[in-house]
Amino acid sequence: MALDHLADALNTIKTHEYTGQKNCRVKATKLIEHVLQVLKINRYIDDYQKIEDGRGGYYDIVLTGKINNCGVIKPRFPVKRKEIAEAEQRYIPGVGVGLLIISTPAGVITNLQAEEKRVGGRLLAYVY
Repeated sequence: MALDHLADALNTIKTHEYTGQKNCRVKATKLIEHVLQVLKINRYIDDYQKIEDGRGGYYDIVLTGKINNCGVIKPRFPVKRKEIAEAEQRYIPGVGVGLLIISTPAGVITNLQAEEKRVGGRLLAYVY
């Protein structure tokens, strides 16, 4: 039984990327939708579509082959605006490579947007 749907979704995406598949399916939740929107905006995935099946639904995701690694950050550490750079060094392999996905009062955004908007939040995931 899945306890962390976001972790399951990112693991499914990563596994399908490794095997070279172009499509995958993950369970639908609002948090996953927000994370998929961030991934789509930053061109890590091509597109996604919600399919209703009467049991909560799922997302069909079209992959681009650009994800080398992705995963959740557990526990979901709170970070202040000034601590985002330290979190980048910890979870991302290099400068300008990859993103942190952060849940903030301004919504689910990337580390770059959080620094731009000068907000902190909780670390959700990383992708590169």
